[in-house]
Amino acid sequence: MLHLSLNQPELVYELAAEHDNPNWVKVLRILKMDKTYQSAEKSWYTDTDGIKYLDFHTGEGVASLGHNHPVVKKAITEVLEKNIPGGIQIQYNALSGRLAKEITSLLPKKLNKVFFTNSGAEAVETALKFARSFSKKSRFISCVNAFHGLSFGALSIIGEDYFKEGIGPLLPGCQTVEFGNLQQLEDEFKKNDVAVFISEAIQGREVTIPDQDYFMGVQQLCKKYEVLFIMDEIQTGLGRTGKMFALEHWGVEPDMVLIAKALSGGIVPVGAVIYTDEIYAKVFNNLRRSYVHHSTFGRNSLAMAAGLATLSVIEDENLLEHVSQMSQKIHDALLTFQDKYEIIKEVRVQGLMIGIELGAPRSIKMRVNWEIIQAASPGLFAQLIVLPLMEEHHIIAMVSGENDVIKLLPPLNITADEVDYFINALDQVLNEVHSSHSKNWARLLDIVKSTSHSSIKSYVKSAQTLLLG
Repeated sequence: MLHLSLNQPELVYELAAEHDNPNWVKVLRILKMDKTYQSAEKSWYTDTDGIKYLDFHTGEGVASLGHNHPVVKKAITEVLEKNIPGGIQIQYNALSGRLAKEITSLLPKKLNKVFFTNSGAEAVETALKFARSFSKKSRFISCVNAFHGLSFGALSIIGEDYFKEGIGPLLPGCQTVEFGNLQQLEDEFKKNDVAVFISEAIQGREVTIPDQDYFMGVQQLCKKYEVLFIMDEIQTGLGRTGKMFALEHWGVEPDMVLIAKALSGGIVPVGAVIYTDEIYAKVFNNLRRSYVHHSTFGRNSLAMAAGLATLSVIEDENLLEHVSQMSQKIHDALLTFQDKYEIIKEVRVQGLMIGIELGAPRSIKMRVNWEIIQAASPGLFAQLIVLPLMEEHHIIAMVSGENDVIKLLPPLNITADEVDYFINALDQVLNEVHSSHSKNWARLLDIVKSTSHSSIKSYVKSAQTLLLG
Protein backbone atom coordinates (compact mmCIF):
# COMPACT_ATOMS: atom_id res chain seq x y z
CA MET A 1 0.00 0.00 0.00
CA LEU A 2 2.92 2.37 0.62
CA HIS A 3 3.93 2.20 -3.04
CA LEU A 4 0.41 2.87 -4.26
CA SER A 5 0.54 6.60 -3.51
CA LEU A 6 4.07 6.93 -4.87
CA ASN A 7 3.58 5.02 -8.09
CA GLN A 8 -0.03 6.00 -8.75
CA PRO A 9 -0.39 9.61 -7.61
CA GLU A 10 -3.61 10.01 -9.58
CA LEU A 11 -5.31 7.73 -7.05
CA VAL A 12 -4.37 9.77 -3.99
CA TYR A 13 -7.21 12.27 -4.20
CA GLU A 14 -9.66 9.73 -5.57
CA LEU A 15 -9.17 7.59 -2.47
CA ALA A 16 -9.29 10.63 -0.20
CA ALA A 17 -12.55 11.75 -1.79
CA GLU A 18 -14.04 8.29 -1.37
CA HIS A 19 -12.87 7.38 2.13
CA ASP A 20 -11.63 10.49 3.91
CA ASN A 21 -13.07 14.01 3.42
CA PRO A 22 -14.61 14.69 -0.01
CA ASN A 23 -15.31 18.37 0.74
CA TRP A 24 -11.73 19.04 1.77
CA VAL A 25 -10.59 17.42 -1.47
CA LYS A 26 -12.93 19.77 -3.36
CA VAL A 27 -11.47 22.79 -1.58
CA LEU A 28 -7.91 21.75 -2.44
CA ARG A 29 -8.90 21.21 -6.05
CA ILE A 30 -10.63 24.59 -6.30
CA LEU A 31 -7.51 26.26 -4.91
CA LYS A 32 -5.27 24.11 -7.14
CA MET A 33 -3.44 22.84 -4.09
CA ASP A 34 -4.20 19.19 -4.77
CA LYS A 35 -0.55 18.28 -5.21
CA THR A 36 0.89 14.86 -4.48
CA TYR A 37 4.27 15.11 -2.80
CA GLN A 38 6.66 12.20 -3.02
CA SER A 39 9.36 13.53 -0.71
CA ALA A 40 10.22 16.34 1.70
CA GLU A 41 13.65 17.50 2.83
CA LYS A 42 14.75 20.61 4.70
CA SER A 43 12.51 23.51 3.59
CA TRP A 44 11.22 21.84 0.44
CA TYR A 45 8.57 19.43 -0.81
CA THR A 46 8.98 17.63 -4.12
CA ASP A 47 5.88 16.54 -6.02
CA THR A 48 5.47 13.54 -8.32
CA ASP A 49 6.40 15.72 -11.33
CA GLY A 50 9.70 16.63 -9.72
CA ILE A 51 8.64 20.22 -8.94
CA LYS A 52 9.98 21.63 -5.67
CA TYR A 53 7.88 23.76 -3.29
CA LEU A 54 9.27 26.02 -0.58
CA ASP A 55 7.37 25.38 2.66
CA PHE A 56 6.32 28.53 4.55
CA HIS A 57 3.53 26.64 6.30
CA THR A 58 5.29 23.67 7.99
CA GLY A 59 2.01 22.06 8.99
CA GLU A 60 1.08 25.02 11.24
CA GLY A 61 4.61 25.03 12.66
CA VAL A 62 5.04 21.28 13.15
CA ALA A 63 8.07 20.87 10.85
CA SER A 64 10.03 23.51 12.73
CA LEU A 65 13.39 21.97 11.80
CA GLY A 66 12.34 21.53 8.20
CA HIS A 67 11.39 18.12 6.90
CA ASN A 68 13.10 14.93 8.00
CA HIS A 69 16.00 16.51 9.85
CA PRO A 70 18.83 13.95 9.80
CA VAL A 71 19.58 14.24 13.53
CA VAL A 72 15.97 13.53 14.47
CA LYS A 73 15.73 10.71 11.93
CA LYS A 74 18.88 9.15 13.34
CA ALA A 75 17.53 9.28 16.89
CA ILE A 76 14.29 7.57 15.88
CA THR A 77 16.12 4.97 13.81
CA GLU A 78 18.38 4.13 16.76
CA VAL A 79 15.37 3.50 18.99
CA LEU A 80 13.98 1.05 16.44
CA GLU A 81 17.28 -0.65 15.67
CA LYS A 82 18.16 -1.12 19.35
CA ASN A 83 14.71 -2.48 20.22
CA ILE A 84 14.39 0.02 23.05
CA PRO A 85 11.22 -0.69 25.09
CA GLY A 86 8.28 1.52 24.31
CA GLY A 87 8.28 3.09 27.75
CA ILE A 88 4.52 3.31 27.99
CA GLN A 89 1.89 2.27 30.56
CA ILE A 90 3.48 0.40 33.49
CA GLN A 91 7.17 0.97 32.87
CA TYR A 92 9.65 3.79 32.29
CA ASN A 93 12.84 4.08 30.35
CA ALA A 94 15.56 6.69 30.43
CA LEU A 95 14.29 8.72 27.50
CA SER A 96 11.16 10.25 29.04
CA GLY A 97 12.95 11.30 32.22
CA ARG A 98 15.81 12.83 30.25
CA LEU A 99 13.44 14.77 28.01
CA ALA A 100 11.41 15.98 30.99
CA LYS A 101 14.59 17.20 32.68
CA GLU A 102 15.74 19.01 29.52
CA ILE A 103 12.38 20.74 29.09
CA THR A 104 12.06 21.86 32.70
CA SER A 105 15.62 23.23 32.67
CA LEU A 106 14.47 25.72 30.02
CA LEU A 107 11.54 27.07 32.03
CA PRO A 108 11.02 28.90 35.34
CA LYS A 109 12.14 26.80 38.31
CA LYS A 110 8.64 26.19 39.70
CA LEU A 111 7.65 24.34 36.49
CA ASN A 112 9.31 21.02 37.29
CA LYS A 113 6.72 18.34 36.44
CA VAL A 114 5.96 17.09 32.92
CA PHE A 115 3.05 15.06 31.61
CA PHE A 116 3.57 13.83 28.04
CA THR A 117 0.71 13.61 25.55
CA ASN A 118 0.26 12.81 21.87
CA SER A 119 -0.88 16.21 20.64
CA GLY A 120 -1.55 19.81 21.51
CA ALA A 121 -5.27 19.21 21.94
CA GLU A 122 -4.56 16.39 24.38
CA ALA A 123 -2.21 18.68 26.29
CA VAL A 124 -5.02 21.23 26.57
CA GLU A 125 -7.47 18.58 27.79
CA THR A 126 -4.94 17.43 30.38
CA ALA A 127 -4.29 20.97 31.59
CA LEU A 128 -8.01 21.71 32.00
CA LYS A 129 -8.47 18.49 33.94
CA PHE A 130 -5.50 19.28 36.19
CA ALA A 131 -6.89 22.77 36.78
CA ARG A 132 -10.23 21.42 37.91
CA SER A 133 -8.46 18.98 40.24
CA PHE A 134 -6.40 21.79 41.74
CA SER A 135 -9.03 24.47 42.12
CA LYS A 136 -12.24 24.52 44.14
CA LYS A 137 -13.62 26.79 41.41
CA SER A 138 -14.89 25.61 38.06
CA ARG A 139 -15.00 28.27 35.34
CA PHE A 140 -12.55 28.51 32.45
CA ILE A 141 -11.67 31.89 30.91
CA SER A 142 -10.02 32.10 27.48
CA CYS A 143 -9.78 34.74 24.76
CA VAL A 144 -11.80 35.82 21.76
CA ASN A 145 -10.18 34.39 18.58
CA ALA A 146 -8.27 31.84 20.64
CA PHE A 147 -7.49 28.42 19.21
CA HIS A 148 -6.58 25.57 21.55
CA GLY A 149 -7.64 22.50 19.59
CA LEU A 150 -10.81 20.74 18.48
CA SER A 151 -11.33 18.01 21.07
CA PHE A 152 -14.34 18.55 23.32
CA GLY A 153 -12.79 20.46 26.22
CA ALA A 154 -10.48 22.44 23.96
CA LEU A 155 -13.40 23.27 21.67
CA SER A 156 -15.31 24.63 24.65
CA ILE A 157 -12.67 27.29 25.29
CA ILE A 158 -11.69 28.36 21.78
CA GLY A 159 -12.84 31.78 20.68
CA GLU A 160 -14.26 31.04 17.24
CA ASP A 161 -17.92 30.00 16.99
CA TYR A 162 -17.38 28.57 13.50
CA PHE A 163 -15.84 25.41 14.94
CA LYS A 164 -18.65 24.96 17.47
CA GLU A 165 -21.59 25.00 15.05
CA GLY A 166 -23.76 21.94 15.51
CA ILE A 167 -21.56 20.48 18.28
CA GLY A 168 -23.08 21.89 21.46
CA PRO A 169 -23.87 21.94 24.24
CA LEU A 170 -20.23 22.15 25.22
CA LEU A 171 -18.63 22.36 28.66
CA PRO A 172 -20.50 24.77 30.95
CA GLY A 173 -18.74 27.65 32.63
CA CYS A 174 -16.54 28.71 29.71
CA GLN A 175 -16.22 32.42 28.95
CA THR A 176 -14.08 34.48 26.57
CA VAL A 177 -12.60 37.94 27.04
CA GLU A 178 -10.78 40.13 24.56
CA PHE A 179 -7.11 39.26 24.13
CA GLY A 180 -5.14 42.08 25.73
CA ASN A 181 -8.03 43.46 27.81
CA LEU A 182 -7.05 43.28 31.47
CA GLN A 183 -10.19 45.03 32.68
CA GLN A 184 -12.48 42.43 31.13
CA LEU A 185 -10.34 39.71 32.65
CA GLU A 186 -10.51 41.22 36.14
CA ASP A 187 -14.27 41.68 35.83
CA GLU A 188 -14.58 37.90 35.36
CA PHE A 189 -12.11 37.14 38.15
CA LYS A 190 -14.12 39.29 40.58
CA LYS A 191 -16.97 36.76 40.36
CA ASN A 192 -14.70 34.45 42.38
CA ASP A 193 -15.60 31.31 40.45
CA VAL A 194 -12.78 31.20 37.89
CA ALA A 195 -10.44 28.21 38.07
CA VAL A 196 -8.14 29.05 35.20
CA PHE A 197 -7.22 31.58 32.56
CA ILE A 198 -5.70 30.04 29.44
CA SER A 199 -4.14 31.99 26.60
CA GLU A 200 -1.87 31.49 23.64
CA ALA A 201 1.35 33.42 24.00
CA ILE A 202 0.65 34.87 20.56
CA GLN A 203 -2.74 34.20 19.04
CA GLY A 204 -2.06 31.88 16.15
CA ARG A 205 -5.12 32.47 13.98
CA GLU A 206 -4.16 36.03 13.03
CA VAL A 207 -0.68 36.26 14.61
CA THR A 208 -1.98 38.71 17.24
CA ILE A 209 0.95 39.85 19.38
CA PRO A 210 0.21 41.15 22.91
CA ASP A 211 1.33 44.48 24.31
CA GLN A 212 4.60 44.21 26.20
CA ASP A 213 2.99 44.51 29.66
CA TYR A 214 -0.14 42.40 29.03
CA PHE A 215 0.98 39.04 30.36
CA MET A 216 2.66 40.54 33.41
CA GLY A 217 -0.71 42.12 34.16
CA VAL A 218 -2.39 38.75 33.63
CA GLN A 219 0.02 37.11 36.04
CA GLN A 220 -0.61 39.72 38.72
CA LEU A 221 -4.39 39.34 38.38
CA CYS A 222 -4.15 35.54 38.55
CA LYS A 223 -2.16 35.75 41.77
CA LYS A 224 -4.51 38.32 43.26
CA TYR A 225 -7.65 36.25 42.60
CA GLU A 226 -6.03 32.80 43.01
CA VAL A 227 -6.62 31.74 39.41
CA LEU A 228 -4.32 29.31 37.59
CA PHE A 229 -2.53 30.80 34.59
CA ILE A 230 -1.99 28.44 31.64
CA MET A 231 0.13 29.61 28.72
CA ASP A 232 -0.45 27.73 25.49
CA GLU A 233 2.94 27.61 23.72
CA ILE A 234 1.91 24.83 21.35
CA GLN A 235 2.69 27.01 18.35
CA THR A 236 5.10 29.56 19.85
CA GLY A 237 7.30 27.24 21.91
CA LEU A 238 10.73 25.83 21.10
CA GLY A 239 12.25 28.67 19.13
CA ARG A 240 9.42 29.92 16.93
CA THR A 241 9.52 33.49 18.30
CA GLY A 242 13.31 33.77 18.62
CA LYS A 243 13.22 32.62 22.26
CA MET A 244 12.99 29.01 23.37
CA PHE A 245 9.61 29.93 24.88
CA ALA A 246 7.65 33.06 24.03
CA LEU A 247 7.00 33.71 27.74
CA GLU A 248 10.64 34.82 27.94
CA HIS A 249 9.74 37.98 26.00
CA TRP A 250 7.66 39.16 28.98
CA GLY A 251 9.37 37.52 31.97
CA VAL A 252 6.25 35.74 33.21
CA GLU A 253 5.93 32.45 35.11
CA PRO A 254 2.64 30.68 34.34
CA ASP A 255 1.39 27.76 36.43
CA MET A 256 1.27 25.51 33.37
CA VAL A 257 2.92 25.67 29.96
CA LEU A 258 1.70 23.60 27.01
CA ILE A 259 3.87 22.47 24.12
CA ALA A 260 3.45 20.08 21.18
CA LYS A 261 3.90 20.48 17.39
CA ALA A 262 7.62 21.29 17.13
CA LEU A 263 8.75 19.14 20.07
CA SER A 264 9.53 16.14 17.88
CA GLY A 265 10.96 18.07 14.96
CA GLY A 266 7.77 17.42 13.04
CA ILE A 267 8.15 13.66 12.70
CA VAL A 268 6.38 11.98 15.64
CA PRO A 269 3.13 13.10 17.36
CA VAL A 270 3.96 14.51 20.79
CA GLY A 271 2.82 17.06 23.34
CA ALA A 272 3.51 17.98 26.95
CA VAL A 273 2.07 19.80 29.95
CA ILE A 274 4.71 21.35 32.19
CA TYR A 275 3.32 22.20 35.61
CA THR A 276 4.10 22.72 39.29
CA ASP A 277 4.54 20.45 42.32
CA GLU A 278 1.48 22.07 43.88
CA ILE A 279 -0.74 21.04 40.98
CA TYR A 280 0.78 17.55 40.95
CA ALA A 281 -0.01 17.14 44.64
CA LYS A 282 -3.70 17.83 43.98
CA VAL A 283 -4.07 15.62 40.89
CA PHE A 284 -2.03 12.58 41.95
CA ASN A 285 -2.54 13.07 45.66
CA ASN A 286 -2.07 9.47 46.87
CA LEU A 287 -0.96 6.05 45.67
CA ARG A 288 -4.47 5.07 44.70
CA ARG A 289 -4.70 8.09 42.39
CA SER A 290 -1.24 7.68 40.84
CA TYR A 291 -2.93 6.41 37.69
CA VAL A 292 -5.91 8.78 37.73
CA HIS A 293 -4.76 10.41 34.49
CA HIS A 294 -2.61 8.75 31.83
CA SER A 295 -2.00 8.59 28.09
CA THR A 296 -1.34 5.28 26.37
CA PHE A 297 1.35 6.50 23.99
CA GLY A 298 2.19 9.68 25.87
CA ARG A 299 5.82 8.93 26.70
CA ASN A 300 6.57 6.47 23.92
CA SER A 301 10.23 6.04 23.07
CA LEU A 302 10.05 7.33 19.50
CA ALA A 303 8.54 10.64 20.61
CA MET A 304 10.94 11.00 23.53
CA ALA A 305 13.99 10.35 21.36
CA ALA A 306 12.72 12.79 18.75
CA GLY A 307 12.17 15.42 21.44
CA LEU A 308 15.69 15.05 22.81
CA ALA A 309 17.13 15.27 19.30
CA THR A 310 15.05 18.36 18.51
CA LEU A 311 16.26 20.26 21.58
CA SER A 312 19.81 19.29 20.69
CA VAL A 313 19.45 20.61 17.12
CA ILE A 314 18.04 23.94 18.32
CA GLU A 315 21.08 24.41 20.55
CA ASP A 316 23.77 22.92 18.29
CA GLU A 317 22.66 24.85 15.20
CA ASN A 318 22.21 28.10 17.16
CA LEU A 319 18.70 28.39 15.79
CA LEU A 320 17.45 31.04 18.20
CA GLU A 321 19.98 33.53 16.87
CA HIS A 322 19.30 32.42 13.31
CA VAL A 323 15.55 32.91 13.78
CA SER A 324 16.15 36.48 14.98
CA GLN A 325 18.29 37.23 11.94
CA MET A 326 15.84 35.79 9.41
CA SER A 327 12.95 37.48 11.23
CA GLN A 328 14.57 40.89 10.86
CA LYS A 329 15.24 40.26 7.18
CA ILE A 330 11.60 39.34 6.52
CA HIS A 331 10.21 42.09 8.72
CA ASP A 332 12.21 44.80 6.97
CA ALA A 333 11.01 43.61 3.57
CA LEU A 334 7.37 43.44 4.65
CA LEU A 335 7.45 46.97 6.07
CA THR A 336 8.77 48.15 2.70
CA PHE A 337 5.92 46.34 0.96
CA GLN A 338 3.40 47.90 3.35
CA ASP A 339 4.49 51.35 2.18
CA LYS A 340 4.54 50.23 -1.46
CA TYR A 341 1.30 48.26 -1.80
CA GLU A 342 -2.09 49.55 -0.70
CA ILE A 343 -3.70 46.19 0.13
CA ILE A 344 -1.26 45.51 2.99
CA LYS A 345 -2.98 46.83 6.10
CA GLU A 346 -0.62 45.60 8.82
CA VAL A 347 2.47 43.46 9.32
CA ARG A 348 2.93 41.45 12.53
CA VAL A 349 6.19 39.60 13.13
CA GLN A 350 7.61 37.85 16.18
CA GLY A 351 10.56 35.67 15.25
CA LEU A 352 9.42 33.42 12.42
CA MET A 353 5.75 33.74 13.28
CA ILE A 354 4.50 36.18 10.68
CA GLY A 355 1.11 37.69 9.86
CA ILE A 356 0.38 39.88 6.85
CA GLU A 357 -3.08 41.41 7.20
CA LEU A 358 -4.69 42.63 4.00
CA GLY A 359 -7.17 45.48 3.90
CA ALA A 360 -9.64 47.17 1.59
CA PRO A 361 -7.94 48.75 -1.44
CA ARG A 362 -8.36 52.46 -2.06
CA SER A 363 -8.57 52.39 -5.87
CA ILE A 364 -12.11 51.98 -7.23
CA LYS A 365 -11.50 48.97 -9.44
CA MET A 366 -9.78 46.89 -6.78
CA ARG A 367 -12.28 48.06 -4.14
CA VAL A 368 -15.24 46.71 -6.14
CA ASN A 369 -13.51 43.37 -6.61
CA TRP A 370 -12.65 43.27 -2.91
CA GLU A 371 -16.29 43.87 -1.94
CA ILE A 372 -17.43 41.01 -4.19
CA ILE A 373 -14.94 38.61 -2.67
CA GLN A 374 -15.75 39.66 0.89
CA ALA A 375 -19.46 39.16 0.25
CA ALA A 376 -18.84 35.70 -1.18
CA SER A 377 -16.67 34.15 1.51
CA PRO A 378 -14.80 35.38 4.59
CA GLY A 379 -11.13 34.47 4.35
CA LEU A 380 -11.11 34.19 0.56
CA PHE A 381 -9.52 37.56 -0.14
CA ALA A 382 -6.07 36.59 1.16
CA GLN A 383 -6.02 33.78 -1.41
CA LEU A 384 -5.37 36.58 -3.88
CA ILE A 385 -1.76 36.35 -2.68
CA VAL A 386 -1.54 32.76 -1.47
CA LEU A 387 -2.71 31.16 -4.74
CA PRO A 388 -0.16 32.77 -7.10
CA LEU A 389 2.59 32.20 -4.54
CA MET A 390 1.77 28.51 -4.83
CA GLU A 391 0.95 28.23 -8.52
CA GLU A 392 3.56 30.56 -10.01
CA HIS A 393 6.37 30.56 -7.46
CA HIS A 394 5.88 27.19 -5.75
CA ILE A 395 5.74 28.64 -2.25
CA ILE A 396 3.32 27.12 0.26
CA ALA A 397 1.64 29.69 2.53
CA MET A 398 -1.75 29.77 4.22
CA VAL A 399 -4.80 31.74 5.24
CA SER A 400 -5.40 30.81 8.86
CA GLY A 401 -9.17 30.93 9.27
CA GLU A 402 -11.96 33.18 8.08
CA ASN A 403 -9.89 36.34 8.03
CA ASP A 404 -7.70 38.39 5.71
CA VAL A 405 -4.40 37.37 7.29
CA ILE A 406 -1.69 35.51 5.40
CA LYS A 407 0.16 33.48 7.99
CA LEU A 408 3.74 32.36 7.51
CA LEU A 409 5.56 29.77 9.63
CA PRO A 410 8.77 28.87 7.78
CA PRO A 411 11.24 26.37 9.24
CA LEU A 412 13.47 27.78 11.96
CA ASN A 413 16.51 26.83 9.86
CA ILE A 414 15.26 28.51 6.69
CA THR A 415 18.27 29.84 4.77
CA ALA A 416 18.94 33.46 3.80
CA ASP A 417 18.73 32.50 0.11
CA GLU A 418 15.34 30.89 0.68
CA VAL A 419 14.13 34.00 2.47
CA ASP A 420 15.31 36.12 -0.46
CA TYR A 421 13.43 33.83 -2.84
CA PHE A 422 10.24 34.29 -0.84
CA ILE A 423 10.64 38.08 -0.60
CA ASN A 424 11.20 38.42 -4.35
CA ALA A 425 8.24 36.16 -5.13
CA LEU A 426 5.92 38.07 -2.79
CA ASP A 427 7.01 41.36 -4.34
CA GLN A 428 6.17 40.04 -7.81
CA VAL A 429 2.75 38.79 -6.72
CA LEU A 430 1.86 42.05 -4.97
CA ASN A 431 3.02 44.06 -7.98
CA GLU A 432 0.86 41.95 -10.30
CA VAL A 433 -2.18 42.32 -8.05
CA HIS A 434 -1.83 46.10 -8.20
CA SER A 435 -1.47 46.19 -12.00
CA SER A 436 -4.30 47.46 -14.19
CA HIS A 437 -4.99 44.07 -15.80
CA SER A 438 -4.32 41.67 -12.95
CA LYS A 439 -4.99 38.06 -13.80
CA ASN A 440 -4.99 37.17 -10.11
CA TRP A 441 -8.12 39.22 -9.41
CA ALA A 442 -9.80 37.51 -12.35
CA ARG A 443 -8.71 34.10 -11.06
CA LEU A 444 -10.18 34.74 -7.62
CA LEU A 445 -13.43 36.08 -9.06
CA ASP A 446 -13.72 32.91 -11.13
CA ILE A 447 -13.47 30.88 -7.91
CA VAL A 448 -16.20 33.01 -6.36
CA LYS A 449 -18.41 32.53 -9.41
CA SER A 450 -17.91 28.77 -9.44
CA THR A 451 -18.68 28.23 -5.75
CA SER A 452 -21.15 30.92 -4.65
CA HIS A 453 -24.93 31.20 -4.86
CA SER A 454 -26.71 32.65 -7.90
CA SER A 455 -26.99 36.27 -6.74
CA ILE A 456 -23.26 36.47 -6.06
CA LYS A 457 -22.52 34.80 -9.41
CA SER A 458 -24.62 37.39 -11.22
CA TYR A 459 -22.91 40.20 -9.35
CA VAL A 460 -19.47 38.82 -10.18
CA LYS A 461 -20.34 38.42 -13.85
CA SER A 462 -21.53 42.02 -14.08
CA ALA A 463 -18.46 43.31 -12.29
CA GLN A 464 -16.13 41.31 -14.49
CA THR A 465 -17.81 42.72 -17.58
CA LEU A 466 -17.54 46.23 -16.23
CA LEU A 467 -14.07 46.14 -14.70
CA LEU A 468 -12.09 43.36 -16.32
CA GLY A 469 -13.40 43.50 -19.86
